[in-house]
Amino acid sequence: MLNYIWLFLIIVSIVVAAVNGRLDETTKAALDSASSAVEISFGMIGIMALWLGIMKIAEEGGLIEILSKILRPLARFLFPNIPKDHPVIGLMLMNLIASWLGLGNAATPLGLKAMESLQRLNKKKDTATNAMVVFLALNTASICIIPMTIIAIRNELGSLRPYEIIGATFLSSLCATIAAVIAAKSFERLKIFKENDPDLLE
Repeated sequence: MLNYIWLFLIIVSIVVAAVNGRLDETTKAALDSASSAVEISFGMIGIMALWLGIMKIAEEGGLIEILSKILRPLARFLFPNIPKDHPVIGLMLMNLIASWLGLGNAATPLGLKAMESLQRLNKKKDTATNAMVVFLALNTASICIIPMTIIAIRNELGSLRPYEIIGATFLSSLCATIAAVIAAKSFERLKIFKENDPDLLE
């Protein structure tokens, strides 16, 4: 779908530029933007490599596992239908914590493994369980403690205080996560969704 949207926007911009006689300016702007994108990407390598290296050391040192143990009581509230001490809880918590810390490369495989495990627990394979919905909501909203990509872009574009975005990003992502969880937990209580709830099948 996203490809179709991009194609639509490109076609519209070309047509509008041609109608207004500004096709040359549109072509120049496209080439300049592509060049800037490459420059910014290369400029981000240093700061991204530094942060991801630090977090990789923390990951190898067991930081994510320690945090996941601390957050297990919260997991019992969020995913009450998953058996206690099931391995999928650890996978989900490690995925979420890796996302919070900006470890996208570590978060993705953990998230895929967690969703596979949730599907194995699912009694109705063509319908998402409440745990799947809550986990997806948490992943989509995702609290962001260190928005490393944004910081790197701000730094590359010459921001005097590239790290000042941390507070606003954390607060907004926290609000989004709380809203997502409240919505997921509220919808699962509605009769229309309870009738198809895989967790309630005998």
